[in-house]
Amino acid sequence: MAPYSLLVTRLQKVLGVRQYHVASVLCQRAKVAMSHFEPNEYIRYDLLEKNINVVRKRLNRPLTLSEKIVYGHLDDPANQEIERGKTYLRLRPDRVAMQDATAQMAMLQFISSGLPKVAVPSTIHCDHLIEAQLGGEKDLRRAKDINQEVYNFLATAGAKYGVGFWRPGSGIIHQIILENYSYPGVLLIGTDSHTPNGGGLGGICIGVGGADAVDVMAGIPWELKCPKVIGVKLTGSLSGWSSPKDVILKVAGILTVKGGTGAIVEYHGPGVDSISCTGMATICNMGAEIGATTSVFPYNHRMKKYLSKTGRADIASLADEFKDHLVPDPGCQYDQLIEVNLNELKPHINGPFTPDLAHPVAEVGTVAEKEGWPLDIRVGLIGSCTNSSYEDMGRSAAVAKQALAHGLKCKSQFTITPGSEQIRATIERDGYAQILREVGGIVLANACGPCIGQWDRKDIKKGEKNTIVTSYNRNFTGRNDANPETHAFVTSPEIVTALAIAGTLKFNPETDFLTGKDGKKFKLEAPDADELPQMEFDPGQDTYQHPPKDSSGQRVDVSPTSQRLQLLEPFDKWDGKDLEDLQILIKVKGKCTTDHISAAGPWLKFRGHLDNISNNLLIGAINIENGKANSVRNTLTQEFGPVPDTARYYKQHGIRWVVVGDENYGEGSSREHAALEPRHLGGRAIITKSFARIHETNLKKQGLLPLTFADPADYNKIHPVDKLTIQGLKDFAPGKPLTCVIKHPNGTQETILLNHTFNETQIEWFRAGSALNRMKELQQ
Repeated sequence: MAPYSLLVTRLQKVLGVRQYHVASVLCQRAKVAMSHFEPNEYIRYDLLEKNINVVRKRLNRPLTLSEKIVYGHLDDPANQEIERGKTYLRLRPDRVAMQDATAQMAMLQFISSGLPKVAVPSTIHCDHLIEAQLGGEKDLRRAKDINQEVYNFLATAGAKYGVGFWRPGSGIIHQIILENYSYPGVLLIGTDSHTPNGGGLGGICIGVGGADAVDVMAGIPWELKCPKVIGVKLTGSLSGWSSPKDVILKVAGILTVKGGTGAIVEYHGPGVDSISCTGMATICNMGAEIGATTSVFPYNHRMKKYLSKTGRADIASLADEFKDHLVPDPGCQYDQLIEVNLNELKPHINGPFTPDLAHPVAEVGTVAEKEGWPLDIRVGLIGSCTNSSYEDMGRSAAVAKQALAHGLKCKSQFTITPGSEQIRATIERDGYAQILREVGGIVLANACGPCIGQWDRKDIKKGEKNTIVTSYNRNFTGRNDANPETHAFVTSPEIVTALAIAGTLKFNPETDFLTGKDGKKFKLEAPDADELPQMEFDPGQDTYQHPPKDSSGQRVDVSPTSQRLQLLEPFDKWDGKDLEDLQILIKVKGKCTTDHISAAGPWLKFRGHLDNISNNLLIGAINIENGKANSVRNTLTQEFGPVPDTARYYKQHGIRWVVVGDENYGEGSSREHAALEPRHLGGRAIITKSFARIHETNLKKQGLLPLTFADPADYNKIHPVDKLTIQGLKDFAPGKPLTCVIKHPNGTQETILLNHTFNETQIEWFRAGSALNRMKELQQ
């Protein structure tokens, strides 16, 4: 075995790995730090400008903002093949961010790589493991106790490998990024699907799986299929009850949950200036719900104002100097163009069960009556990474204050989730939190909470039909409370607050009246609130842990008996043969999100232990054979049982298996556990009509074959009792379909074609058994 230093050198030569922290030595017109926490890591606008000029000369056409930022981060701008929707780009992101649920597996993979330090600024954010029960302080104390082992692992791993660590209670990853790390022109990847939130500050911020994060932290160029660009032209201005949330709810209704797949959504036009920076972040955040690679807004005075208010006036000044590169070129062309007139935009509410089922608030009550959805609202929930800004809290408080003035409180239960410790401390100081408590609210911890299923809900029983209204981003079946009969609707925080006061979906605050305690009718006025505090933000408690300069003595311990953490074993390499007689574990009917594949909620505690978390594999997916969840036929015993148990039985008996899925398979969260689990339990391929972007990449990273029917109608030719043979793997090549032989129990066979999107690098991942295995091979 070669010495470690030689291995690193070889890896750098083979993969073109940059030297660690190369940003710190780049020549700048003005050296401005990327953040207060990394004073020696500088913004690289000079390199961005240089790369843009190279690409502009090559393409000889106006560039969109998305193209400027993405192409401005190319590893080799002079030679990179660039074709929207076709070629794979090799990129150099500026930084990495990881939330605690996904950081566990990402750091375990980074530890396996054998590298000593991360190559780019990276952070870990503790926000996913705090369950909402009693209220902020009590829930936080309980979470610190229950998750002590995991928090200690993340803190020590961060210290060992040079990763900043935001302790539990600091806030939601995306709010922390907006307040501290995002800036115009940044290319940031995060191990959470709502990383695009940073686009509200003019950055290209993309959600990825942990294996992608490991590549970037290792200094390896990161691959992304060259995105198409969807333009959304905003005209007019927001007013009254209409909010930034309504923009994305409207766009989601137009594009649906897969309409943005493979594309960056780029907002532009005169209407942009009527939206606050945090409002733009809301719109970009929920762009994940249309399958978009990310979303972005052009740099403007609203961003400059936010940067200055969050202590980054120097970044705003530098952005002013480079502004031409932070806005789209006049005359640039979009692959699709949508226009939204903000003057005509009405408050929207989307749901239930899918975030693209859009209704004007004025109509949802009538639709609910027709569809048989419960009208009474059991709980209203505001906050989450999508809507927890100072402005959001202020507008909600403005609605609550009117109700209190007339002697009313919420008829529904009401919860408030501050986005960060800074937001919590500031709304406490400025009185918003107290107003929201007085109207009946409970202020929860600065964490994800009910938005991701971290909610110990007591007011209903599982299976009880009910309605909740949230300012969150997702409303998939069972996502918030694990109850498949909860009808969840998403809307703006101010509409949630109004509906919680009224207690019914039939209330339209624009036209309907409430009855005060004195018996007099009154109508709520449209809320108005400051987008930023008049005084400076109150930072609250210090919750950040800097990585030490010298970490040579730092230990990172993982107990072999731990039920929360487990060191990773490498997956087996491809044996060089076609995949013969694959058993169908499940043929999925309809929507299958990453929540269906790897549930969150109580399962979050096992995110660092692959074998334990694999016990939730596909337990939410509907089996087409019997219409049930978590009930599949074991073809050896002919008995029906849980999906994970059946997968383990097949693995124990040496039977490799495949999953057959429907449209947009794997939409939703970026969680790579939805790819790790099937690989761990013996899966070899996932065959669907189409994939969501992040999940397709995650499957490739773990050595699985994500394949699509060349003819979507072939989905109907496969039955759960069939066996499948995938042929052509010896000649596996980009753009070359594979053949699938369907073997029916009666002895007949059918042959169909399967498409794939593998490039040469990704084919090497498959042959090696995983992307991590391939990285290690290159170190030899």
